[in-house]
Amino acid sequence: MPNEPRPPTDLRTHRRRLDRNLALAVVIFLVGVGGTAIILNYGAGAVLGVVCLAAGAAIFGLLWLILTLIERWANR
Repeated sequence: MPNEPRPPTDLRTHRRRLDRNLALAVVIFLVGVGGTAIILNYGAGAVLGVVCLAAGAAIFGLLWLILTLIERWANR
């Protein structure tokens, strides 16, 4: 039968997956595009700029992890 009821959608899982994918996209965009722009403008000697971008991405990831853990702890 084509009009059978569909199972309920788990919106929390969908939101968690979307948040994780968006955070990963931000980190990739920050390090990848930002690093490429720095290297194209300043040459290969500007590796320190890429290292700083990676450190910023690590801080972003740490904050995201802390907030995710707080959310899971609060939802118990």
